[in-house]
Amino acid sequence: MRLVRSQGITLFILAFLTLAGCAASAPTGGPLWQEGTAGAVPAEIARLNDHLGQLADRLKRGLVQVRVQRAQPPGGAGDDPAPPDEPRRTSGSGFLIREDGLVVTNAHVVADATRIQIRLQDGRRFEGKLIGKDSRVDLALVKLEGAQGLPVLPLGDSNRLRVGEFVLALGHPFGLEQTVSFGIVSRKGAPLRVAAPGFDFIQTDASVNPGNSGGPLVNMAGEVVGVNSMAARNGSIGFAIPVNLVKALLPQLVEKGKVEWGWLGVGIDEISEEDLATLGLKEARGVVIRRVMPGEPADKGGAKANDVILAVDGTRVESPRDLQRLIATAPVGKLVKLTIFREGQERDLSVTVGLYQEPPAPARPRPRPAP
Repeated sequence: MRLVRSQGITLFILAFLTLAGCAASAPTGGPLWQEGTAGAVPAEIARLNDHLGQLADRLKRGLVQVRVQRAQPPGGAGDDPAPPDEPRRTSGSGFLIREDGLVVTNAHVVADATRIQIRLQDGRRFEGKLIGKDSRVDLALVKLEGAQGLPVLPLGDSNRLRVGEFVLALGHPFGLEQTVSFGIVSRKGAPLRVAAPGFDFIQTDASVNPGNSGGPLVNMAGEVVGVNSMAARNGSIGFAIPVNLVKALLPQLVEKGKVEWGWLGVGIDEISEEDLATLGLKEARGVVIRRVMPGEPADKGGAKANDVILAVDGTRVESPRDLQRLIATAPVGKLVKLTIFREGQERDLSVTVGLYQEPPAPARPRPRPAP
């Protein structure tokens, strides 16, 4: 007993000395920090903060996480960490546009999915059914099975959106839940890579990272003005599909499960300085046809290389993007009038708009065996 008691006294002395040493080494001169005084925030900033907080809280209710399973490709997936007999799992974002569970997201989020699961803000999960998708714009529509009375996000008018306006980008980047980033519309124009030809995407500096794909880009009125689709590798520049284009494509996605794009079958280019002299043009307007694909609509309608397209059904063509947009959105099978310039004279051609065919996906290379 005496030995045990002496050991307890020794441990107590060591602990006391340790605490004393810590107290002696602590800085002197008062508390380690100073509490804030909750100073007044300028009224304008306070109102903006309140508005952003209320807006984010309201918008999150219509934001969803899209969880996807895909089968492993034949022959293995290279550096994919999943075992060959297990499905690959990825996630993205989306948002509700109808109370019975219609969700807008990106086509690349749900591409090749064997199972789609939608997770709501309140934690509920629903099985999702793919209604339609279009890879050219990167847009998809998913229906939640057995859903009713869900909160939705209203759609705005992307044509009224101005460069410099505040916007919020919502989503689930890196698997994180219900994130909101703040920025401005920095540009309206072509995205980094070729997408639906002729359509201006919304460029923003609001952070868009992996997992944000398919989430909404929202204006300060709480209206969806775009669908986040792609970003630069560092996330500093994001692009969103304008919501007016989404509105135009949704009926086809519901009715046909896909979007039928118009097609001429020509290779076009801007008018260069050399073209002015070669083609006998007085000014650089319209687009020049560099090549005509045999058997395609333009070829059948009599178009030739070096023709300059000036208008489509009376609408002036100023750039290749103008022509691409006019033809892509024309109904397949419609007879359009192309006003062209050929050999010093203007003339009209009647061309039946064809159906654009998605090019086949390149074969995925088989992974090389590890050494």
